Amino acid sequence: MSAAPNPGMRKLLGVTVAAGLIVAFAWLARTSSSAPPRHVPVATDSSTVARAFESRSSDVQVRGQGRVVRILPDDNDGSPHQRFVLRLDSGQTVLIAHSIDIAARVFPLDVGDVVSFQGEYVWNPRGGLVHWTHRDPAGRHAAGWLKHDNKVFD
Repeated sequence: MSAAPNPGMRKLLGVTVAAGLIVAFAWLARTSSSAPPRHVPVATDSSTVARAFESRSSDVQVRGQGRVVRILPDDNDGSPHQRFVLRLDSGQTVLIAHSIDIAARVFPLDVGDVVSFQGEYVWNPRGGLVHWTHRDPAGRHAAGWLKHDNKVFD
């Protein structure tokens, strides 16, 4: 039969466990982000978007790049989203719906600007839309991002 640890030893054990958990969570937060490092160029391959559109797939993680062809008013029904349409190199257009409750608004943004993205694709007959272009504060969904003028919005 072992003796119960003294109060000082219990306190030291608690502090050690707490410190370990803090270090572990900090490491996970740094390594689990899918946003590109700021010094690495973003992949511009939009073929995942084209495949998702052709197969009428939804809830697919995609990454790509396009040129802004239209800036729409914010969608303020529920959580506000910044909306704009990108034309990909393939000619396909895709609506970007970017939560401005969670991430910063892409600003300034003008027709003709190039925007890279990572998010979740949802099919529709007009080319589809990409949302989840931000981190998930609850950590349950794959993180997305937008990149414009070498600035990442996530």
